[in-house]
Formats: sequence, C-alpha cells, structure tokens
Amino acid sequence: MNDGLHAPVSGIATPVETDGIGARWTSVRKAAGYGAALSLSLYLAVKVVWVVAALLGHTPSDFGDGDWILLNTVTVGMSVVGVVLGLGLAQRWGRRVPAPPLVFCAWTGAGFLIPMIPYMLLSAFVGGDSGSGGSSGSGGGDAAPSWEMIFIGVGFAGMAVGLAVGLPIYLRERWPAAFLGRVGDHGPALLGRYRLRAMNALVAALALLWTYWAAGGTLGIAHRDMMNANGRLLVGNSALWAVIGAAAVRAIAAGRPAMPRWIPMALGFIASGSLFAWAAWKLPWALLHPGGYTPVEYPAVSVVEYGLGITAGIMMLAALLNAARPGAGRLPAARSLPR
Repeated sequence: MNDGLHAPVSGIATPVETDGIGARWTSVRKAAGYGAALSLSLYLAVKVVWVVAALLGHTPSDFGDGDWILLNTVTVGMSVVGVVLGLGLAQRWGRRVPAPPLVFCAWTGAGFLIPMIPYMLLSAFVGGDSGSGGSSGSGGGDAAPSWEMIFIGVGFAGMAVGLAVGLPIYLRERWPAAFLGRVGDHGPALLGRYRLRAMNALVAALALLWTYWAAGGTLGIAHRDMMNANGRLLVGNSALWAVIGAAAVRAIAAGRPAMPRWIPMALGFIASGSLFAWAAWKLPWALLHPGGYTPVEYPAVSVVEYGLGITAGIMMLAALLNAARPGAGRLPAARSLPR
C-alpha cells in the first residue's frame, strides 16, 4: 500500500487504500462529486447555448463576435474539465488519474470557486451591487434570460460546495500521509527559509493592497466609479484568503500550533489555488482587453498585481507539496524557522 504523497509531480498515479477513512466519508465524497458535476453541467449548458447562438449571429451588443465566441469557448472547455473533475472525485477511475493533471485541475478549480463561498453568502446578506466591481467594460448590455442566470448561479455554487466537501476527502484517501496526524508530529518542516520569507512578502504586499482597496482607498485605481461595494467585497475576500494561505503554510513550516494536519494543508491548498487561478485568469484580460474590457486598476498596477498573485500561489503550493512528501526536510525543533 502506498502510504504517502509519492512525487506528485512525477506523472504517475499513486492510488492508495482508504486507510480506514470509513464508508460514510466515502459516500459523502461520492455524493459531493456527483453533485459538483451535475451542478456545473447547468453552467456548461448555458455556455454551449451562448456559443451556438453567437455562431448564428446573436452576440451581445457590447462584445465583438470573435471575442464573445473565444471567451465562451474557453469557459466551455474549463467547464468540461470541471465536470470531469467532479466525476473523478466520485468514481473509482478518479483514483487512477495521474497525479500532476489531477492536482493542477483540483488546485485551480478549488481556487476559483471555494473561496467565493463566503463572498457569495456575504454579498447576498449585505446586498452587494450587481456589478463586477470593475472588471468589465460592458455596461450590462443585453440582459440574459432569468433561467440562464439561475443555471449559472447554481452551477457555480454547486461546484464550489461539491469541491469544498469532496476534494479534501479524495485527497485524504489518495495521499493519507499528507493529511494524517497533527501539525508538528515530526517536528517542523524544512521548506526553505528564504523562499518562505519571499512568499510572505508577496502575500503581505497583496493583502495590504487589497485591504486598502476594500476599505475604500483609491491609490492605484483608474476607474473609481467601477470599484463599487461588490468590488470592495471581492478584493476584501481575496485579501482574507491570501492571509489564510500564508498562515497555513507558516503553521506547517514552524510545526505549530498542534492542530490536525489536514486543516492547514487543505486551507493552504485552496488559498494558493485562489491566488494563482484568479490572477492567471485576469492577467490576459488586463493585457488584451477583449470585448472592451477595462480593468479597475491602472494597467501597470493590474499587471504587477496579477503577476505577484501567480508567483505567490505557485510558491505556496510548492511549499505544501514539499511538506506533503513523507519525511521531506524534517529537522529538530531547534533548527526550525526563526520565531
């Protein structure tokens, strides 16, 4: 039996036994995976309809035909991957998928959606503006039918909840050594002192910037009218998850506090994925401006911001993968990171 995360970047699937996780948790994983796939299928259906309609000449007035078709074709592809990921969490063949594509798709998918759960709840509670907080040049254009918006909302929310529930169970079953025990059971993990400091500096810069914007600051904002209540809520949520991710990696690296190991591993995985996925998605938009897209920030600010997000997310994931390898970089407490 494989008892750990054996070289997750090796390209070789490493199925393991459930290691006593129990039939109940396995059933929960299956239900969450199927629910995620079914929910995102609704979003996929809408996107397919939009692509077909655009090919027949029905395109929103504020988008060019080519830009609209390209954008929705990309999101169709992403949705298909998401549906397959959900099915992989639920079915036995998902345990045989090679580790690198599985980890990457799970990382980006979880990063896109799970951190949006608190945002969606808070936005609904406070009645955030319907605008995107300054991400698009469209002025609302042609309103979509209500059924399409319902399908999109259910697709996002269902996939987010399905990943939040099913993905940690899947990872725990497949690579138990990365999640079993408590933080510090084998002493602190040697994750690279200077790399951790660099990661913390990047995260601190982003978190401070996003917190400043969430509080109403305007330095670096080119279109202040676009940074509405919804936009401030979004950047505040981004700042929160960036801090959560850095704190999770720090806890693993320092070997304290002695909480269950799966908590910082799961939170760090989700937060790092959020930093990378959203920055990698927004960067091409900021550079290419499809469909008249206008970033809220000044162009140079947005490029630097998203570049830092991509770098910080990758560094955070690298630290987690290193810590997940059995016995990797373990040192006595006396040689741990400086307090």
